[in-house]
Amino acid sequence: MKIVLTFLAMISFTVAANLLLKTGAVAGGPEPGGQFTHLVNWRVFLGLVSFGLAACFYILVLQWLPLNVAQSFAAAQFIAVILASTWILSEPIGTSQWVGISLIALGISIVGWS
Repeated sequence: MKIVLTFLAMISFTVAANLLLKTGAVAGGPEPGGQFTHLVNWRVFLGLVSFGLAACFYILVLQWLPLNVAQSFAAAQFIAVILASTWILSEPIGTSQWVGISLIALGISIVGWS
């Protein structure tokens, strides 16, 4: 159970990080003073912190599982980020993305059954 909860924490922080970085990258639009000034805001900072926390949880998982298994289950983060971007940012999911999501889910299922 601790492995599942740790994976869920890692995936949650990864999703939060991606959403924060996306919203931080587009916040306010281009500003005078340089190309990269919009990258220094609280959303970007919290996104980077969230990625760091996700990495900490992933390190715990790596203590308990072989890397090939851990990485296979960690692929669920890709599905979670795509779904969260649809729910929270209203970004569309195209047909090819649904195919990709299905293939990722299938791969995770195969690893889980083996």
